[in-house]
Amino acid sequence: MRIFFWLVSLIILISSCTPKPKEYIQVDGFAQGTTFSITYYDSLNRNFSANFDSIFFVIDNSMSVYNDSSIISKFNRNEISTIDSLLAEVFVISDSVYNETQGAFDITVGPVIRAIGFGKDKVKGIDSAKVRSLLPLIGMYHLKLDGLTLIKYKQEVQIDVNAIAQGYTVDVIANFLKSKGVRNFLVEVGGEICANGINSRGTSWVVGLDKPVENAIPGEDIQTKIPLTGGRGLATSGNYRKFIEVDGFKYSHTINPKTGFPELNSLLSATVIAPTAARADALATAFMVNGLKWSINFINSNPHVEAYLIYSDNDGKYSVWVSKGLQTVDKQ
Repeated sequence: MRIFFWLVSLIILISSCTPKPKEYIQVDGFAQGTTFSITYYDSLNRNFSANFDSIFFVIDNSMSVYNDSSIISKFNRNEISTIDSLLAEVFVISDSVYNETQGAFDITVGPVIRAIGFGKDKVKGIDSAKVRSLLPLIGMYHLKLDGLTLIKYKQEVQIDVNAIAQGYTVDVIANFLKSKGVRNFLVEVGGEICANGINSRGTSWVVGLDKPVENAIPGEDIQTKIPLTGGRGLATSGNYRKFIEVDGFKYSHTINPKTGFPELNSLLSATVIAPTAARADALATAFMVNGLKWSINFINSNPHVEAYLIYSDNDGKYSVWVSKGLQTVDKQ
């Protein structure tokens, strides 16, 4: 997700009875305002670092709102209406999730995000009147995609795909590796993940989920571990690490597109597993907006979506809801 903090930590379980480790290649770096880690096995021992850099560069030039010369920035300034295939694909995925989640995931919420202070320009406080004035511009029904032409029905409408861009990037890198014949890999960008095949010990990749604790170092206090393979995507959204503080009050980064203001409900963290990391990324955001009960109903109605939800119960204590098809590994 757009969260520039690790919400998950990667853990590879080591067993004494596993085969001798293969030589896996690991590429770590910094991109999209966060860290990334890509681990893979290639029988030809090819280093794809330059290819990964190119993917990050192309996606940044397409959909980074922090890049004034990107396609999305030019579109938001009404300088262009023709977008590239990458941004068009993200729009299609976003529009689908928007409709599935009753508007809880909405890429037109960008102006409100910036007005509140989660954009590149910081603000001193929340101007409620300004936020409300932007609500008529929120809603994906203000946009229509025709080929690579993105039509605005209101010229003031702007889009921001930060809530799905990292998950989408993970999918692009995973698909690149598959195109090169690589079948065993784990791709992680800013906590959004896709894993396929096995790790260097011949076992399934395992992802550790952090407890929802403010100011904690990622990986120091693991809530649970989840095996991840089969090319599925995983994403986590939470309100406990990304927030702004105004006059001593903390506002979560999760903006409700229907109200324009930070959403406050009992759901503290949503970890979602879906067929793609982009879809998992978008759904994790939507779950944080719609809350616990709605999210549980959605998950139970969608067999290809699993989730691990952490919420605050009536006594203010952490509680967990785990979907039936999700396998977890006890902490050790």
